[in-house]
Amino acid sequence: MKKTLLSLTLLFPFITLYAQTICQNGFAGQFPCNDYDLMSRIDLSTMNASVANDIWGWTDPQDNKEYALIGLDNGTAFINITDPVNVEYLGKLPTHTSSSTWRDIKVYGNYAFIVSEAQGHGMQVFDLTRLRNVPNAPITFTEDAHYNQFGNAHNIVINEDTPVAYAVGTSTFNGGLHMIDISNPLTPAFAGGYSASNYTHDSQVVTYTGPDSDYTDKQIFIGSNEDEVVILDVTNPSNVIPISTISYVNTGYTHQGWFTEDERYFILGDEYDELQYGFNSRAVVFDFLDLDNPSFFFEFFGPTAAIDHNYYVKGDLAYISNYNAGVRIADISG
Repeated sequence: MKKTLLSLTLLFPFITLYAQTICQNGFAGQFPCNDYDLMSRIDLSTMNASVANDIWGWTDPQDNKEYALIGLDNGTAFINITDPVNVEYLGKLPTHTSSSTWRDIKVYGNYAFIVSEAQGHGMQVFDLTRLRNVPNAPITFTEDAHYNQFGNAHNIVINEDTPVAYAVGTSTFNGGLHMIDISNPLTPAFAGGYSASNYTHDSQVVTYTGPDSDYTDKQIFIGSNEDEVVILDVTNPSNVIPISTISYVNTGYTHQGWFTEDERYFILGDEYDELQYGFNSRAVVFDFLDLDNPSFFFEFFGPTAAIDHNYYVKGDLAYISNYNAGVRIADISG
């Protein structure tokens, strides 16, 4: 079955908007492809930006329209992708302070929470329902609220089941967890911090329903912490409980990972291992049957030597983004 693919960050400034490009004879326009069509492209120049660095999404519960939220060097762009062949750039929320290579966005309810490595940036809060009716798009938006108890942050993580945001890689708590109560999104409040595991680069937080019954319904934090994976119980932000850690061979930089949907296995991407050790793109898979005693399960090597960057799982498929090798989809049903 033919799939579809939407690309929102472009490297070709002479084109501002592309419509659908069919994958034929191994190419969708200039891009190598296999079974995926290129539905749309919006050039960075259209968004008045030099760099794009992150993407998240929001589905409006009122009408099920879908929006892409794009982290740019100088702000956050909002794009209506409900019709993927005819996407609409709605506008941009400028950075709170200065430009930065890194900007990250997550969503809770109808609000986006945005952090950046820009000095003094803190966390911006944006009411996404403002995207429902945008006259004379594109426009320049303003933030709806701001949190200033940290300055720069590399990333932000939210389990959308619970009103807690986890800013990581800040200048607080050794770069570990800086937790924010977002139960009232327009008045975010400090909820707790955890520094014992040092710097966290990225993480996933889940309301745990996996095979280890000791932690059923707990808030479980899986942190990619540069040289190891850290598992924490963050059910009570004021009393974080360490569960375990696990490392692995040929470590370059423990970057990011994602649970399988049964929460039995965790698929990790190491950002620098391909460069340092000379092998093809490698996914490191851990068995989390027992969260107190996680174990190495196996390694999966891709068909190219490109650096693998982010992994996300939906059903029996893992979506893998790569430096210089696009996106690849792996069947993980087995």
